[in-house]
Amino acid sequence: MCGIVGYIGDKNSAPILINGLKRLEYRGYDSAGLGIIEEGTPRIVKAKGKVSVLENKVDSDGLHGEVGIGHTRWATHGIPNEINAHPHFSMSGKIMLVHNGIIENYSVLKEFLISKGYEFVSETDTEALVNLIDYYCKEECDLFEAVRKALLKVDGTYGIAVLSKDEPDKIVIAKNGSPLVIGLGEKENYIASDVNAIVEYTKRVIYLEDKEIGYITSNDYLIKTLDNHKLNKEVNEIDMDIDEITKSGYDHFMLKEIMEQPESLRNTMRGRTVLSEGIAKLGGLIGYEERLANSKRIIISACGTSWHAALVGEYLFENYAGIPVEVEYASEFRYRNPIIDKDDTVIFISQSGETADTLAALKEAKRKGALVLGIVNVVGSSIARASDAGVYIHAGPEIGVASTKAFTSQIMVLSLITLLLARMKNMSVVQGQEIIKAIEALPEKVEEILKHNELIKSVSAHFADAKNFLYLGRGIHFPVALEGALKLKEISYIHAEGYPAAEMKHGPIALIDENMPTVFIAPQDAVYEKVLGNIEEVKARDGKVLAIADENDTKIETLADYTLKIPRTHEMLMPILTVIPLQLMAYHIAVMKGLNVDQPRNLAKSVTVE
Repeated sequence: MCGIVGYIGDKNSAPILINGLKRLEYRGYDSAGLGIIEEGTPRIVKAKGKVSVLENKVDSDGLHGEVGIGHTRWATHGIPNEINAHPHFSMSGKIMLVHNGIIENYSVLKEFLISKGYEFVSETDTEALVNLIDYYCKEECDLFEAVRKALLKVDGTYGIAVLSKDEPDKIVIAKNGSPLVIGLGEKENYIASDVNAIVEYTKRVIYLEDKEIGYITSNDYLIKTLDNHKLNKEVNEIDMDIDEITKSGYDHFMLKEIMEQPESLRNTMRGRTVLSEGIAKLGGLIGYEERLANSKRIIISACGTSWHAALVGEYLFENYAGIPVEVEYASEFRYRNPIIDKDDTVIFISQSGETADTLAALKEAKRKGALVLGIVNVVGSSIARASDAGVYIHAGPEIGVASTKAFTSQIMVLSLITLLLARMKNMSVVQGQEIIKAIEALPEKVEEILKHNELIKSVSAHFADAKNFLYLGRGIHFPVALEGALKLKEISYIHAEGYPAAEMKHGPIALIDENMPTVFIAPQDAVYEKVLGNIEEVKARDGKVLAIADENDTKIETLADYTLKIPRTHEMLMPILTVIPLQLMAYHIAVMKGLNVDQPRNLAKSVTVE
């Protein structure tokens, strides 16, 4: 969840590091810090709060040096303050370190170091690691070897960058379970936990794998395994523009990303359908189609918003392809000894491709012999590299912590996989062509919804002071209800629950009164009349109802207090449309409450530690 950036070259590293941390702030914003070697002297500047606070301190201190590391923190061990912020010095003051992850055996290491005379000033697990490196450096003051020996004693996850006063010409790095990438420049090199931090400086990157360690200098780099075998790593080209990670005139990244959905959906579907044959063509699954179609069972594993997309996928695969599906929280999946065999396919969904729980569950599924597929957004991410095959969603960078365009693109990919499987089984060409035509028309329908942003804003104003919300949907729209509630919780801090509409009478109806709004996802589908009955039940108890309904539905307007209309599309694609008014409503309510939409409290974009 935290962010790391590093630079070594012939320029002043401080502004480069600050700029990189701003690009990474969505990964953590409890505190931030820089560590720089300035004329042979290690200096650290840290600040509680956002990167802008750190920037002001750096400007006033006049920090200057050609090598440095930076960090933006999401607290795990120790409260957010300057003492616990990174970088951390070793007790000797010679070594500084930034760290993403959790050192699980830090208490044992700390006790050992205390017995050797080390003293600690912070509450973090990271300080144990930097002092352990210092301990090994006393025996053999080769920074690379000291870091390597220290990590052999570590249990846990880490992405680290280390600087030493005695070796100011290199930054030592290592990875295990927390992402890290090297960026290659001309007479300068970079490191980062996310390519967003360095994309404006270089497009040439090397991804580190777990249990790999290395260093960068201004002209060179070295990568080895933790057991000291040299590696020759592939250099990758990043296909990303700096404009993609700026707000482009929008007040918030979240609003920009909601408004980008017509284009992100076009990018997700581009080149992946063949209308004449009514089929989907997914290059990332070539060679695995038969095994996927013949799966005894499909398990979809994900967290958060991606888990809601997985629930939509369950409905699609079972209804159209006739394959049994189970949806699992990745955070629980690996810990309950799941029954998986070689006839199963396990699909892992993650926007970042770095979600720690999802990646750990993937490794467990692979160990048990299942076909492992990834649905991710970030090219070259850990889940993408670890999967047997998979599909990129190509939604473009998503900076806002509350996921929006990734969710709709994930559903689009699941719909394309569904079409692929259904056509291999019993779906006719004509049915396949009907779905493809609906897919191709979908971006324009999204644009129609977005044109009503001001109407959605005005309706949202009626609910900005609500303390609780209930979101209800049936069938394929139950996951949409969950997602709508999650969006509201994440950024407006209003308690909200998503429920299957039919379950309302089994408990939640006790909460209904004139102060608790209920949002119904109510398109005219097979369960439409049932949903109308649920609306009647809420109205009979003085509840306020907001309905997401079809554009030609006049009946529902006589029941609901407020109605937001959406165009019709094929049933399997409807969640992509019904969720968009809910995204905008959550956004507008949060703005009306004066909250930080892009950086909600206690949350970070990518959960890279368990």
